[in-house]
Amino acid sequence: MTIQALSLFFLASVAVGGVAWVFVYPVLSGERHAERRLDSALRAEPVARKTGGRPQKTRREQVEESLKDLEARQKTAKRVPISVRIEQAGLSWSKQQFVIASVVLGVVAFVLTLGTGGGLLGATGLGFAAAFGLPLWILSFLKKRREAKFLEHFPDSVDIIVRGIKAGLPLIDSMKVIVNDAPEPIRSEFRQILEVQMIGMPLGEACAKLYDRIPLAEANFFAIVVSIQQKAGGNLSEALGNLSRVLRDRKKMKAKITAMSMEAKASAAIIGSLPIFVMLVVYLTSPDYISLLWTEQLGRFMLMASAAWMSIGLLVMRKMINFDF
Repeated sequence: MTIQALSLFFLASVAVGGVAWVFVYPVLSGERHAERRLDSALRAEPVARKTGGRPQKTRREQVEESLKDLEARQKTAKRVPISVRIEQAGLSWSKQQFVIASVVLGVVAFVLTLGTGGGLLGATGLGFAAAFGLPLWILSFLKKRREAKFLEHFPDSVDIIVRGIKAGLPLIDSMKVIVNDAPEPIRSEFRQILEVQMIGMPLGEACAKLYDRIPLAEANFFAIVVSIQQKAGGNLSEALGNLSRVLRDRKKMKAKITAMSMEAKASAAIIGSLPIFVMLVVYLTSPDYISLLWTEQLGRFMLMASAAWMSIGLLVMRKMINFDF
């Protein structure tokens, strides 16, 4: 019974941590605040200018109009639909398949917890967390991993386009080279751009769709450069070359920030794992001494309160070492 209670406490802690990671972490870590700041930065301000009766717009006005059109299309709701989140994670599932898998996962967690003596309340909580928290956390994890792979190879892909344009190839043919040689997910994303362009959509709009599937500033930069060049003209190879340098500088800055924050992350990992390690050592050496935490009602309350405070502390430490730029 003691092992079952300990395993139940571990599963419940994982469930609570998963739900907190999905629903509470974006608020405490500042991701939503960063997204709002990015949206406000991308939002175009109305510019009231008189044309003075000129029959045609200047190049500056064409660029401003192109930027406004792109930003209006890329402005999405705060709550992303689940179908879009599945696509951003790189999965080929439909919304119905995802819902069915979530329900099955919740039922399995409920039955296993109830069968191991976890009680109806514990089984209900764990089943709820497995059905609603765990699938969304998996989608978020897969999305971030896919975006990291995209950022790793995206500057090289832009360089391929620049070299192809300087060699005399059209932009479409340069993208075909990426589709043939680039790794995933670069290959599949540029393949979708070409497929959408082949059915009649302008290339600038097709590139703007990339931001919907890969919601990164780098993808937005690429879409803006291509769209402005398609509408207003200009030296595309020079613009993409400048974009490639910016992407590589951002990549170096991100690596530098990661290296500088590794010490803080290691300290947070040690501090967060120390109470669990001490609890395990005490249980192995003096099980009767620590068993009061799950055999007595006051001990169970103290255990739940400690788990809640530990989760809050880990989220606060995560916010302190989560640097963005």
